[in-house]
Amino acid sequence: MKKAFFQVVSPEEYIALLQEFPTLEQEEIPLEQAEFRYLAQDIIAREDLPMTNRSCMDGFAVSAREVFGATESNPAYLESMGSLSIDQQPTEALRPGHCMGIVTGGTLPEGADAVVMVEHTQELGAGTLEIRKSVAPSEHVMLRGEDATAGKAALSAGTHLRPQEIGMLAAVGAERVAVHRRPRVGIISTGDELIPVGDTPTPGQIRDVNSFSLSALVSSAGAIPTRYGIIADRQEELSAAIHRALAENDVVFISGGSSIGVRDLTQAAIEDLPDAKLLAHGVAVSPGKPTMLARVGNKAIMGLPGQVTSSQVVVMIFGVPFLRHLAGDTRAFDPMRRPLRQATLTRNIASKQGREDYVRVRLSTAEDGSLEATPVLGKSGLLRTMLLADGFIRIPADTEGFFAGRPVDVWLQV
Repeated sequence: MKKAFFQVVSPEEYIALLQEFPTLEQEEIPLEQAEFRYLAQDIIAREDLPMTNRSCMDGFAVSAREVFGATESNPAYLESMGSLSIDQQPTEALRPGHCMGIVTGGTLPEGADAVVMVEHTQELGAGTLEIRKSVAPSEHVMLRGEDATAGKAALSAGTHLRPQEIGMLAAVGAERVAVHRRPRVGIISTGDELIPVGDTPTPGQIRDVNSFSLSALVSSAGAIPTRYGIIADRQEELSAAIHRALAENDVVFISGGSSIGVRDLTQAAIEDLPDAKLLAHGVAVSPGKPTMLARVGNKAIMGLPGQVTSSQVVVMIFGVPFLRHLAGDTRAFDPMRRPLRQATLTRNIASKQGREDYVRVRLSTAEDGSLEATPVLGKSGLLRTMLLADGFIRIPADTEGFFAGRPVDVWLQV
């Protein structure tokens, strides 16, 4: 494999490379296990939902034109044809000048196109009802097929199955659903300086933070993490770990060993893989410039910075959306899908042109109730900056920074 050290690409180019990886194969699972998965196929409704025009309120089914202009001072008067229970289907059409009592969820009789809420009526006795408020056609009515139409897609492939989509699946009778498989992610930490979290470090040693923080980020994306422990700075050990992780996972995250230096072995280990293709070794972002990307078949290897905050930022920006893409999210990289809050920047921020900067900020509430974003400054190896920050602001590569007082979009941390 030909060496291409530090093939720096733009963030847009890096995302385009990630999008070339195909989504994972589909599997069929029970509805009760489908929450937060992504549909692999359209869900076709077998019948209209609702199956009839149904009331949204307790009240009286009416023809809207017969109560047009009704007010408390100028009410309309209708004769009652009785009432319908929720499980009772109307057996006769609504006659002119009449109304019919109805409960929430009840089926409207033929001839009725609206419902007057019970609190806007007064029973006068002898079957006469006083209507004190007009209604428009379809007001307080769930129309037949308004949620789903028989023979058409109730939910489309790629849909993220939140609790509300789970409810729709139940409503259309989908006991089992086809979803994309959850990505499996192998996490490797490299470096002679790393020790297990339960050990006491000596000067020059640090506990293995990245494999645990990255594992949590992977889980937050709906993927399945597997930690492969600490690998020493020896190429044969790293190569063996990568081989094993690739055999057992769809994606491999390697933290450390991706910056230029005599002890950095990630690229060399990747070159040992017979079918590997190095797609990028460097992204024009800060933090995270040394980020790598390689491809082995349809599997991805992401080489991440060893600095704890840099690796977390890179996975939040690129890794989490990539895992959602593999899991079937058709809009995984859409900026509109990011959890954003608008705030006012409290101080100037300088930025170097030619790279995209992600600046950590802390949110607070100003005296007028608006949100303010204050930069959290610190070195990329300090965990404290991530703990204090509520999110990031993105400074584009063609910008030399932002001035205080500027409105900014804050990308909330996971």
